[in-house]
Amino acid sequence: MAAAVETSPVLEILVREPDGYSIWNGPPFKNNNQPGIKLEKVPCSNAKYSEDGSRIVVTKTDSAIGIYDSNTLKEIRCFQIPNVVASALSPCGAYLQTFQKSTTPQEKNVVLWSIETGEPVYEQFQKNMTKATWPSIRFSSDEAVACRLATNEIQFFDAADFSKGISYRLRVPGVAAVELSRAPGSHVAAFVPESKGSPASVQIYACAKELQSQPLARRSFFRCSTVQLHWNHGSTGLLVVVQSDVDKTNQSYYGESKLHYLTTDGAFEGLVPLRKEGPIHDVQWSFSGKEFAVVYGFMPASATVFDKKCKPVHELGSGPYNTIRWNPKGKLLCLAGFGNLPGDMAFWDIVDKKQLGTTRAECSVTSEWSADGCYFMTATTAPRLQVDNCVKIFNYNGSLLFKKMFNKLFQADWKPESPDKFGEIAELIKSVGSVKIEETKSQGQGSTTKKPASANLPAQKPAAYRPPHAKNAAAVQAELFGGSSTGEMSKNALKNKKKREKQKEKKAAEAIAASGAT
Repeated sequence: MAAAVETSPVLEILVREPDGYSIWNGPPFKNNNQPGIKLEKVPCSNAKYSEDGSRIVVTKTDSAIGIYDSNTLKEIRCFQIPNVVASALSPCGAYLQTFQKSTTPQEKNVVLWSIETGEPVYEQFQKNMTKATWPSIRFSSDEAVACRLATNEIQFFDAADFSKGISYRLRVPGVAAVELSRAPGSHVAAFVPESKGSPASVQIYACAKELQSQPLARRSFFRCSTVQLHWNHGSTGLLVVVQSDVDKTNQSYYGESKLHYLTTDGAFEGLVPLRKEGPIHDVQWSFSGKEFAVVYGFMPASATVFDKKCKPVHELGSGPYNTIRWNPKGKLLCLAGFGNLPGDMAFWDIVDKKQLGTTRAECSVTSEWSADGCYFMTATTAPRLQVDNCVKIFNYNGSLLFKKMFNKLFQADWKPESPDKFGEIAELIKSVGSVKIEETKSQGQGSTTKKPASANLPAQKPAAYRPPHAKNAAAVQAELFGGSSTGEMSKNALKNKKKREKQKEKKAAEAIAASGAT
């Protein structure tokens, strides 16, 4: 095991600011707890790792896209593509997919390029680009299977030779969204919305042509506007978050959501048994694909871990949470409340069923575990937030390890690596240690001094919401009358209060004396 840890890859972090991107050496840090710089800042407008971390796609200008080897940082290929709007690397970095502005249907604006030859291998026309339709061509994690969504059908390709064109088609009338299972790419899920009184449905098909005559599993439901499809590792289970824009019970302004679970062997097709009403905030499969966690219900939200038979195996309590992040090694899990929540985080050991620690990362926009499972990074980024942009790295138990402020930060990503390249989490944790560093605030940085919470203490209860005008009114009242906007009286306010009380007592005594004289 020690040999496995010694040969583990070095963690790396891609950081992008307005003037370009740089690459840091990840923790553990050696130079006064500061990261080493592997690559100095390079001008770009966008940069992203491939799914396996082997390559980086960098948008240099409006028409230049460079592909780099992530280990040597040498440029492999540069593409000159005018009017490019979006680009995406295939999971193993063999293909680059680009979307360009198009003026006529005859112009094929979606192009799949071979990184090895630099030549286009497939072209097509696509009218517009949305989150549901990009990337247009979907790959399995090993790039063995490739498919795309078309009108009333799913088209499959020979991923080794796109020059053959479309290999076969799967007819699904009304299909609006598809999700290809990633590891392995053996199944595809298709979503068909409601139409003319017919319910919406999600269907699972095998990717092999000879097995596509009938869906392997199917689930129908009414009151459905959008869906989120989540495959597990192993491609045996599919979680479907069904979202409706209107809540018929009038309990939520944001509509209602339900969580369905389907298996490829037909063993389970139905609702996930949740013990609390309310929205589905987040659902995530573990990296093993054998269990999944759900955060659900009206605040304070509840969190539950289920096994692949959809049976609850562990309750994680309730709190101001809306985010789940599974540790790549499967043993640990982070529950967090980001977005419009205060940023509370709770770190759990799922195997031993105990809480390791709690802390807070206010205003976090992105969050993710490192590939070795020892560190958790949060980032406050623009354009979501224009102030207090920063990167924070925590140890596995929630203690703060590193913090860096930025004038403006667009992106902070771990370099993807297979968790199998690292040792067992228990061995890695021993090398991390349990050093807790206080989070100190520089003037004007907008964060407060705070020590990580003890592992035995629950997450801090969030304060009641106060609208901005109420906060301003309290501040004005404090300025006029000597009070404090936080509800506590200042020294001047106490002095003024005592003066007023003495004046009242003096007036009362004079009134009594005057009445006695008469």
